[in-house]
Amino acid sequence: MKRFLILLAAILGFGAATTPAQAYWEYGHETVAAIAYRNVTPAVRAEIGRLLRQQALLETPTCPARTIEQASVWADCIKELGPRFSYAYNWHYQNVNVCKDFTLKGNCPDGNCVSAQIERDTKLLKDRKVPARERVMALAFLVHFVGDLHQPLHAGDRGDLGGNRAKSTYGIYSTEKLNLHSIWDGLLAERAISTPPSLVRLYSPEERTAVNGGGVEDWSRDSWQIARDVAYASAYGDPCGPVPERARLDEATIEKLIEPARQQLVKGGLRLARLLDEALG
Repeated sequence: MKRFLILLAAILGFGAATTPAQAYWEYGHETVAAIAYRNVTPAVRAEIGRLLRQQALLETPTCPARTIEQASVWADCIKELGPRFSYAYNWHYQNVNVCKDFTLKGNCPDGNCVSAQIERDTKLLKDRKVPARERVMALAFLVHFVGDLHQPLHAGDRGDLGGNRAKSTYGIYSTEKLNLHSIWDGLLAERAISTPPSLVRLYSPEERTAVNGGGVEDWSRDSWQIARDVAYASAYGDPCGPVPERARLDEATIEKLIEPARQQLVKGGLRLARLLDEALG
């Protein structure tokens, strides 16, 4: 309950500044990172540690990346550093219209979207000739962006900045600053992660195979479909129907959303583990 109230206070205090690049918040990103870390090979775990021990090369002392959990939120922390990293603003999301056929064409201009950056960072990590600083940065970006891609409202959109303009209620909570995006970023993520059993564990080969097929574009389509069929559908009934003045997520609806939200975190963690094994193994 204490964490919930902290999250709610964050929404009330900072909701007006919410943008399409807003994070999956710390709890979501750290959980995806922790799942991945438990499920990579021991050799890759050691390589992650070796790279992160060089995090001082990033020269971001106010945004440390000493552990994979810290690295998972580094890409959001550096937003506070102003123009130095402003080029990365659009890398956290891709606004693919949920009411049209799925395509990344036209939704990822010049590689400035989350899926393209995941592929770029994976390539940088694989290349041992790339300078250490760039590989450390690629690792931090990759861990974060895989988390972002699995927050459905970073992958699907209704012309509302991924739900940022979709005013919403969450149970008994209703304020002008609360919106569908912030609910999935924070309040629902908190509820999903804190619902037992723990998501951070070693998964079986069968469980990993069930979610690890395909590539980044397939995972993008998967998250986009969750945005349409779960996130927007739960808020509007018809995901492409009329938009109410305020979407209302009652307790019964929230209960139904817990498992899909948990599954997105698991998919993110296991898919990140696959990419890290491929890049650093």
